[in-house]
Amino acid sequence: MSGAGAWWRGKTTPAKVETYTRWSFHFFAVVEVAAIGLPVFAQAGADLAGWMTAMVVGHALLCAVTASRALDWTRGRRDQPVRLLWALGTATYAIAVVVLVLRKHGSGPDLDAAAGTVFTGVLAFGAGTMTLGVRNRRRVLSLVAGFACGAGAVSFPLGYPAPTALVTAFVVFLGSAFLAFTAIFSVWLLNAVYELDEARETRARLAVAEERLRFGRDLHDVLGRNLAVIALKSELAVQLARRERPEAVEQMIEVQRIAQESQREVRDVVRGYRDADLRSELAGARGVLTAAGISCEVTGDTGGLPAEVQSALGWVVREATTNVLRHGDAGRCSVGLKVREGCVVLTVENDGVAVRGSGTGQDRSGSGGSGLAGLRERLAVVDGTLEAGPVGADGFRVVASVPLSGRTADASVSGVTS
Repeated sequence: MSGAGAWWRGKTTPAKVETYTRWSFHFFAVVEVAAIGLPVFAQAGADLAGWMTAMVVGHALLCAVTASRALDWTRGRRDQPVRLLWALGTATYAIAVVVLVLRKHGSGPDLDAAAGTVFTGVLAFGAGTMTLGVRNRRRVLSLVAGFACGAGAVSFPLGYPAPTALVTAFVVFLGSAFLAFTAIFSVWLLNAVYELDEARETRARLAVAEERLRFGRDLHDVLGRNLAVIALKSELAVQLARRERPEAVEQMIEVQRIAQESQREVRDVVRGYRDADLRSELAGARGVLTAAGISCEVTGDTGGLPAEVQSALGWVVREATTNVLRHGDAGRCSVGLKVREGCVVLTVENDGVAVRGSGTGQDRSGSGGSGLAGLRERLAVVDGTLEAGPVGADGFRVVASVPLSGRTADASVSGVTS
């Protein structure tokens, strides 16, 4: 059971929904055999019951294969299983006709009831399964109506009275319509889950692209004018030097000054880009995780913490939050900040972690991942440490500690929930 649980937890949410949907249709095959094939033994003779049950089992297996191939087609992994759909439709009608023939010429304690059960059940399950292989609603309706009309058209010439044939066609229509609705709704739900997952990934990529654009815009604003001035003054200095004018030296001194100023401004831009404000990161983590459907609780206050400590811990919050979204299937995440024994401690804990995944992008041993290595390097600058490891059956916890001694004497962090 532990292996099965690990296999299940290792799947993403869309993969879990797809597995559930796929096995639900496989379970329909079991339902078909149990509800249609097995009761025949109590209604017909042993020989006829054996043949009918064998046909039902074969039809159920064909329905399971068709459902699996049709789901692969809806996800774009295979071509539309046209031949398999035709094979299922042909087999369904062939079994229905054979059952009516056996009813007409066979004998048994309640053969009419057995034949009617198999006849309507096979047609309903066949039509419902075939709807997985079509997308147009009109085609689905035509398929269901066609099977119902076909049930009446086939049963009447083979001995059923007209009222009974009409009732049989209506029962086939209701059964196939119910199964068709189940199939369509299941496929719609599966596609919706995949689209939502793709939308979340797209949102993350857009956020990264927006940050890159901002950084590029800042660099352009800083360097654009200065580089233009440097180019003009350098050209002027060249012309003055060719004429042996002493003003060329002054122009090159000005170029040197502008270049040094540009270098300083670029450093300021990069420093602002690389520094992470802890208060903003905490608020952003709560907003992003909540928007992703993850319950997030943020506790603590950043007041009194030195700037370099806030920057280092801000990067921990940013990296941990990003990977909670990218890895595992978290339902909750808690972020806590507090001071104890002269150290500020940041704790990020989430659930929904697979055996080979975690909230920080490494395995549950907490030993791997370039993200952790980068965080440890940033914390080492402020003499901080980072611990990461599993908690419970499916949890993961990241704890970052930074000493406050020598940096600030009055640093304090309250335990008020923000």
